[in-house]
Amino acid sequence: MLREAYVLSRPQKVFVVCTAIFITALVLAEATASKFFTAFRLPFTLHLLGMTFGEVVMTAGVLAFPITFIVTDIMNEYFGKKGIRFVTMVGMGMVVFEFALLRLAIAVPAADISPVPQEAFETVFGATGRVILGSLTAYLLGQLADITLFHWLRRLTRGRWLWLRATGSTFGSQFIDTLVVLTVAFAGQLAFPQILAITLFNYGYKFAIAVAITPLIYLAHWLIDAYLGRELAHALIERAAAGAEALPFSERSEAAD
Repeated sequence: MLREAYVLSRPQKVFVVCTAIFITALVLAEATASKFFTAFRLPFTLHLLGMTFGEVVMTAGVLAFPITFIVTDIMNEYFGKKGIRFVTMVGMGMVVFEFALLRLAIAVPAADISPVPQEAFETVFGATGRVILGSLTAYLLGQLADITLFHWLRRLTRGRWLWLRATGSTFGSQFIDTLVVLTVAFAGQLAFPQILAITLFNYGYKFAIAVAITPLIYLAHWLIDAYLGRELAHALIERAAAGAEALPFSERSEAAD
């Protein structure tokens, strides 16, 4: 007998919650990526790629992206390539949906009593086609690189050292993501040395954050194991490592709260 569609097993609940967190962080990161901010001022003048910098400049999108790192690694661990690739494609669709809704919101003229005038709204949310293309291309390439590296490192280490595959996959994928999005979005507006320098600043930040949040990945791992039960959690991880789809969520083997 079929269960009601909204009655979920515990692994399904974990999958849904992780997907929701991932997409929320992704959409916010994309929406805020056009703002640059000064992370900190350097105590010295930095000469990099023929450019002179007195401060470290990054995009506001890097504030939300660390959350996607955690969720990507967790879903890689428990649901394998097929699970995280599905979420990646859903996320890509939601980014397109986000930009479409923003374009619609821009097309609607602001009322005289609007606290946010039309020009200000367009300046903040009026992403150009190049920014959209750069974001989508970078996101897709970065995610696919992350998934591939994660599972390659897992095979290489025979499932040991979660910290290495989590950090290593981020280390390889985020340089691609950052360079592509900035190049496609701002080529012609910024000199290439500036783009590359901002890429290195953002990449350095992302890598440092990836290292710093490693304890959070272990904490999330422990919480999920406790919620699922060690036997079921271990079975999911083994199937993910083998490249199979997630375990069938039978009512007999898994409790649905």
